[in-house]
Parts: sequence; structure tokens; C-alpha cells
Amino acid sequence: MGLTKTEGFTKHQIELASIAKALGHPARVAILQFLVSRKTCVCGDIVEELPLSQSTVSQHLKELKNAGLIKGDIEGPSVCYCINEKVWVRARKILDDLFEKFNGDDCCE
Repeated sequence: MGLTKTEGFTKHQIELASIAKALGHPARVAILQFLVSRKTCVCGDIVEELPLSQSTVSQHLKELKNAGLIKGDIEGPSVCYCINEKVWVRARKILDDLFEKFNGDDCCE
């Protein structure tokens, strides 16, 4: 999580924050949606799908890879990306756990 102070927080809270940060930009959400829809490793097509430059897409891919949500393998001159299934399942569980704890009470009204 960079230079952010994480002392005093649980491993679960730090993991959730890392996932939330990775999901915190529409370009990264679009990349994930694209990879999910393809259900296969994607090499060069990602840049063609987004209204962003190659270098910007690369930065977003790096953030997603750092969070573990995607993985990439070098194949010749390009890198092929796909969803990291193990981390994807874990991320879903972590987010589900957070949302399931809310019981629907309108405590502020």
C-alpha cells in the first residue's frame, strides 16, 4: 500500500483496502471487465478497448497486478494478462463479508 501507515490495522483490513484501491479508478474497472468478458489471456487488445494511451494503460495494469487481481506472462515481445482466479475469489469473499455485515438498519434517520 505504498507509504500509507498500516500499523494497527488487521491483515484483513489492509487486504480489503488494497483491493478497494485497485478498483478505485474507472479505467481499472474497465480493464477487469474486459478481461472477465474474454475469459482468456489478453495480450495487445486492452489498449484498443480504452480511450487511454499505452503508457497509461500500463500503469493501470501495474496497479491491478500489484493488488494481485490480474497476472501477466511474457510471451515474446508482449505481456498477456488474465484474471488471477485465486485472488479474484478471495477479493469477492472479502467484499461479500463487508457488505453482508450491514443489516439494513437506518440508524441515521
